[in-house]
Amino acid sequence: MKKLFLLALFLLVAAAIIAVGVLIGSNASWYFAWIVGTALFVLLLAASVVWFEKQDEAAPKPQQRPD
Repeated sequence: MKKLFLLALFLLVAAAIIAVGVLIGSNASWYFAWIVGTALFVLLLAASVVWFEKQDEAAPKPQQRPD
């Protein structure tokens, strides 16, 4: 759970950096926002995969009848 909170913190920091770049309005900062946005997308995708895997492991397994 600690890693998930760290991931969320890093996502918030990156979003704040992108917001600052947009507010400054520099024409040279678009590539930085694109790189950080792509990294955010990849991190979010990885976190969702891990989350779904953990849910699958925690799900009760159906009992099989002996034939």
